[in-house]
This record gives sequence, structure tokens and C-alpha cells, in this order.
Amino acid sequence: MVMLTRRAVLCTLALPAFAGSSLRLAAVDWAMAETAMALGHPPAAVAELIAFNAAALAGPPPGTVDLGLRGAPNLEALSLVAPDLILSSSYYSAVQPRLERIAPVFSRALYVPGEPAFPKVMALLPDLADRLGDPAAGARAQDAARAEFAALASRAAPFATRDFLLFELGDARHIRVFGTDSLFNGTLEAMGLRNAWTTRTRFAFAAPVPLETLAGFPEARLVIVGDIPPQVARGLETAALWNSLPPVRGGRVHRLPELRPFAGLPSALCFGQTLVAALEGRG
Repeated sequence: MVMLTRRAVLCTLALPAFAGSSLRLAAVDWAMAETAMALGHPPAAVAELIAFNAAALAGPPPGTVDLGLRGAPNLEALSLVAPDLILSSSYYSAVQPRLERIAPVFSRALYVPGEPAFPKVMALLPDLADRLGDPAAGARAQDAARAEFAALASRAAPFATRDFLLFELGDARHIRVFGTDSLFNGTLEAMGLRNAWTTRTRFAFAAPVPLETLAGFPEARLVIVGDIPPQVARGLETAALWNSLPPVRGGRVHRLPELRPFAGLPSALCFGQTLVAALEGRG
């Protein structure tokens, strides 16, 4: 099993120099925060900042304010930040009326069950750039992303003969499979790869799915996304079902670190880079 640990992940995200937007931003949603950073306009405040920084991506500048929980942001802290614009998404529509009492809200429905997320996340780049008064940043970011995906597709081409099954493993008996409406599925397609899971999902995942479901994909490459509890990892080492799977016997199992499945283009690029590195055996 080829494994990339979180410490080994080196996502080369070509973030621009911070442009110093005329608008002071606060981000409740992480996809919005990532996108603003990719445009060179980092928010002055981000919800759940510690967890946001813990992922394998470039963090916001020093001095960024933590707004507390994404679903229940600290409105007093948000007011003190005095944002000109609050970045949110349909996830947090319940708190939007309270946010709007502080500042205008820029919100988009990026993750909708049954609808591909990747095109929406890509389209967010020029959309947000226009709202920030910097349309050229959106075009630059899209061009850079397309060039990077083209380079990744070239590296991934030798592995395109097999489909990929992407899933999280929370216990020894169940998995959560990333479907066609997930960000990671769109990343696969952008790299010329195919998702083995084509049946219906519920909000980007099919979960919980019994582990024995994997037996129905004998030719696929298995990609485990995220941390595995130590007791589960130990159990897999001796599990008869797991060790009988053709991808396991054939060395076609790859482990990736914890990545953000409901985030922006930077997370999509990070997933693509870590997957290709795993395929190339650079763990």
C-alpha cells in the first residue's frame, strides 16, 4: 500500500502575492476562503481557523482572526473585524440573516446533491474575482489551474487504464465512497481518470457502504482518503476479506492524507497532486 502521510504532502499551490483588496473580507465557508486566497485576496478572518490551517494547504497571513464555528460564527468577533464583505455558502444559509446585519454576504451553492461540484468550484474563481473588483485575478487563477491539471493529466496517463474507487474508511466494516457529484470526482476527470463508482450518492458520498462492496471492483485502484484509526488499520492487516481483494493482492491500494472534500480549487489541486504522487510511488 502506497501511503502519503500528512507531513509528506507537498501541495505546490501557485498562490499569487496578496493583492491587498480594497474590500475587507471575512470567510465563514472554507471553499470561499481558499478561493479568495487563490485570487490574492485573503480574508482578514476565517471560521475554525486552527482546523483550516491544519490541512495541507498554504494558510492565511499572520494576524488572521478566528471567527469560531462555521455553523455558528462568533458574531461579536465578526463585528469587530468590520468586514466589507462576508464570504459564505448555502451550507450556512440558516445564519445568513444574522451575517447580513453585519455586512453584505457573497454566497454560492457549491455542493448540491446530484450536481457536479467541480465546475461550480472552477466558476467561483472569476465570479468572486468580479465581486472583488479584480476580474483579471479570476482569469489568471483559472488559467493556472487548467495548466496544472493538464500537467497532472500527463503524469497520470500511465495509470488511466484502470478506474479509481475513492473512499474514506472509518471502521473495519464500512466505507464512504466519493461519488460523481464530489469535488474529488471532478478532479479525477480533469486529469483524464475515471471514477469506478457511478451509482447514486447522497451529497457526494455513498455511506455507509459495507466493506464487502469493494469485492465488486476487482480491477479498480483503491484510494483511501483521510486518516485511518489505528485499531482499524491493525484490523485490516489480518482481515480475510480485505486481504482477499484483488486490488489489495495486486498492490493497487493508495492512501492519501486528510483532505477537504467540500472545499475550493486549491483543495482540488492538492488532491490531484497527492494522488499522482501516490501513483508514482513518491510517498
